[in-house]
Amino acid sequence: MAKKSALREWIESIIIAACLATFIRTFFFQIYKIPTTSMIPTLKPGDKIFVSKLIYGPKVPFTSLRIHGFRKPQRGEVIVFIPPHDRTKAYIKRLIGLPGDHLLIKDGNIYINGKLVTDPRIANHYYYNQGEYGKREEEIIIPPGKYFVLGDNSLSSLDSRFWGFVDQKDIVGKAIFIWWPLSRIGMIE
Repeated sequence: MAKKSALREWIESIIIAACLATFIRTFFFQIYKIPTTSMIPTLKPGDKIFVSKLIYGPKVPFTSLRIHGFRKPQRGEVIVFIPPHDRTKAYIKRLIGLPGDHLLIKDGNIYINGKLVTDPRIANHYYYNQGEYGKREEEIIIPPGKYFVLGDNSLSSLDSRFWGFVDQKDIVGKAIFIWWPLSRIGMIE
């Protein structure tokens, strides 16, 4: 039996590693770098984060199919998604409104189904009335299969107030933790 050449062994190792990395990135988690100030103070420009695709269920590449996840997205979580107005890049925002919710932004606070949201992940931020879907004193109803997202830094965030709702099929995953820079390592709340 002939021995494999060293070059062939290296090539096989590289191919196996690339396939494994692609499989993990497609179905388990992905790394993102925060480009803007829209999520300050939770996330800052330059932060690098891990996003779990497994929690909500990963999409099967080149299809519209999604593998069943552990659960649906929940209010207050920071999610990564493809926005309806720009299909070329992923955005990261805080999930505020769930399908069927009646949502109102009033005096910097969020009201869901007529009740003030007291979850500190949401209530500790001031939300400005801006955009088509964030008008003052105007309640909106989140359509079935859609979500309403806002940036924690509401004044400088292009979010659902301006372009509407995120479709469930466009949610990439849940932001889990910051891994870089070292001074900011920690879970994302």
